[in-house]
Amino acid sequence: MTHHAECDTEDLSQRVVLVTGPSGAGRSTVIAALEDLGYETIDNLPLSMVPRVLDGPVLQPIALGIDVRNREFSATRLIELIDRLTREPKIQLEVLYMDARPDVLQRRYSETRRRHPLSPDDAPEEGILREIDLLVPIRARADILIDSSAMTVHDARAEINQLFDQRKTAGLAVSVHSFSYKRGVPRGLDIMFDCRFLANPHWQPELRPKDGRDAAVADYVTHDPRYREFFDRVMGLLLFTLPAHVEEGKTHLAVGFGCTGGKHRSVALTESVSGALAEAGWHVSKRHRELERRGLELPASGTGNGA
Repeated sequence: MTHHAECDTEDLSQRVVLVTGPSGAGRSTVIAALEDLGYETIDNLPLSMVPRVLDGPVLQPIALGIDVRNREFSATRLIELIDRLTREPKIQLEVLYMDARPDVLQRRYSETRRRHPLSPDDAPEEGILREIDLLVPIRARADILIDSSAMTVHDARAEINQLFDQRKTAGLAVSVHSFSYKRGVPRGLDIMFDCRFLANPHWQPELRPKDGRDAAVADYVTHDPRYREFFDRVMGLLLFTLPAHVEEGKTHLAVGFGCTGGKHRSVALTESVSGALAEAGWHVSKRHRELERRGLELPASGTGNGA
């Protein structure tokens, strides 16, 4: 009886997707795509109104678009709101950050001849750089980051469908994160593995400039005699527990791999584990926090289902 009561409580939780990012990166496209998926969407809602909107009966998932046009916007206030909603047991919050390179944002503004909200009387590039700088702490707090630089509108909508379609993600969506322990543990991890015991490519001069997505780095990490047993045990644990999380009604599980710099070993493990989970049929996304901080080019975050 206790088991059923817990499931009922979980079922009453409100899924909330907070969509933000620099102007021109695709936030409006995402809001429209989520609306088509059955989400109740509200764009540019004042921050002070968000708790009131969510303080009601659970009817359908909600997507809230928030950007610098909001008259109450500040990075500090938005982080405070994220912290507040994260602490609410009946709210399942996901922060989706739509990003794009500055040169891409500038080109998009030039093509549409729109004025940037932070530089209405100046060249768009000034407002773009100012906004990117303003949003740095928000970007670091995102649960899902999508770089739309190389995406068409259709690509962006397909990515959102893959990540947020209730028919596909009903059950469980898994996100796999790499990070550096020196910069702290990412917010919201459910399970965390320390891979600092593995051989470190950093001490190999030819591998140091590369990261764990590079085949030579991955090969170096996997040739540590302890790697295979570690990988097999991690996968065994995940594949054993994931169905149980589904039974409990959980919709998202965040798994983290940490190493010293967050560039080699944790990235290689995140790549291999996310790939193996996708091959096993789970809906998986991945994020490399320290590579994102360094501004290194990353592919779209979703690995799909069985991709």
